[in-house]
Amino acid sequence: MTHAIGSKSSIPGISRRQFIATSIAGGAALTLGGGEAFAQASDTLKVGFVSPRTGPLAGFGQTDGYVLDLARKALAGGLDIGGKKYSVEIVDQDTQSDPSRAGQLAKDLINNQAVDLMLAVSTPEVINPVADACEAAGVPCLSTVMPWEAWYFGRGAKPDAPSPFKWTYHFGFGVGEFFKAYISQWNLIETNKKVGVMYPNDADGNAIRAHLAPLLAKEGFTIVDPGAYETGTTDYSSQIALFKQEGVEIFNSFPIPPDFAAFWRQAAQQGLIKQIKICQVAKTGLFPSDIEALGDLGVKISSAAYWHKAFPYKSPLTGVSGTELADGYEAASGKQWTQQLGASMSLLDAGFEALKASTDAKDKAAVAKALSTLKTETMVGKVDFTSGPVANVSPGPIIGTQWVAAKEGSKFPLDYVVTENATDPKVPVEAKLLPYNG
Repeated sequence: MTHAIGSKSSIPGISRRQFIATSIAGGAALTLGGGEAFAQASDTLKVGFVSPRTGPLAGFGQTDGYVLDLARKALAGGLDIGGKKYSVEIVDQDTQSDPSRAGQLAKDLINNQAVDLMLAVSTPEVINPVADACEAAGVPCLSTVMPWEAWYFGRGAKPDAPSPFKWTYHFGFGVGEFFKAYISQWNLIETNKKVGVMYPNDADGNAIRAHLAPLLAKEGFTIVDPGAYETGTTDYSSQIALFKQEGVEIFNSFPIPPDFAAFWRQAAQQGLIKQIKICQVAKTGLFPSDIEALGDLGVKISSAAYWHKAFPYKSPLTGVSGTELADGYEAASGKQWTQQLGASMSLLDAGFEALKASTDAKDKAAVAKALSTLKTETMVGKVDFTSGPVANVSPGPIIGTQWVAAKEGSKFPLDYVVTENATDPKVPVEAKLLPYNG
């Protein structure tokens, strides 16, 4: 039934939902109107934000909408830089987990949206195409959440040679951090130190194979590597047979979720998991939805966190703590918090700190220079581009973790606990590492 505006029945007849929607729409119109007036009074900074919100890598982008909402609210009053106030527009884009689309989106943001700064997050499939487009176009770009070696060497930089990059910068974990975390984690449980590895034929897998595996071998771990596998492989019988034959008790992989799910179910069917004491999975092991999808096979899988709600740092952009960020997301979404919350927030933290540190936020060269000397603390901890290990890179922590059955009465079936903290002792250890079997 409809009511004409102004009729006696129009007010009583409106539903609560309609009233709320109308109120929100009115508020949005007022906000937009104020924003337009504000934009006319000062310059506007445009920041591109590129991440995988859908497709096989969607777990990485699941929380980005919430984080972006917090950032936009924090920036609603504008940004003061060098005595001048700028309005801020964040233009976010979904790569759909497609590297080609990531590059196309970056070019659109550069050429048609005229962004002043590009932010890219999560995996080489997103970050590298975006960074390459920015480097070619002379647009400052900051990224996080992939091994820095896959970003640096994977894009053509050479060991012991000057950095070829002028416009692009990356912060976060590298092989050195994985090495420290894995050695710390794997020595918590007695094993035969035989490690079965499944490294895919992609930027992550190739970087890990070239740089991490030799370090682990030097520490006395025997690496059993059946060779690179192609993404989308459906039959892992040959790898499983080799791991069983060699008696591996530690398993390590950097797979996308569909590949690991197929492998681990086959490993269970063919008896491999009975001998596994530590199952250490990067990429797929990051998010609760991917582990829950494995059912009982997901319990006690070990992972590593580039952020955890136990991290003792606050976001300089929004002022929220780790616990506040995680709890706020769960309350707003009804879903369990993920480590991507803090990582994406830290990217926004660092990006806007660089804009504030620049002599002219509308001058791309000035922003790139500010990135090159950026030294700040974000939601994930320290970001420092002044101290190597190579130019354009600031390393960051990776913390050993494990998925365990949640306590009775918990809202979610699994809990994600910190089991070691070698790369950042400020992060509290919460639980003892449990063997996957035995």
